[in-house]
Amino acid sequence: MAKKSKKKARKYSKGASKKVGRAMKKRKSGTLRSGRSGRKVKSRKQAIAIGLSEARREGKRVPKKRGRKKSSRKKKKSR
Repeated sequence: MAKKSKKKARKYSKGASKKVGRAMKKRKSGTLRSGRSGRKVKSRKQAIAIGLSEARREGKRVPKKRGRKKSSRKKKKSR
């Protein structure tokens, strides 16, 4: 019997991966800069994040940003 192969939908579109690739190249050459401060980006992870955010802005298929964990306990003042 032949197995049925289900194609999984891609998480990221080709356009999104191109944006990330472009950001990585810019980082490598030392011309990638971050948003407000305009500081040079040295981190690989930050370069990927910049590429994905640019892709999101253009409407490419990219998963939503992960939410930050919220602490369930409230901080108490120590006296």
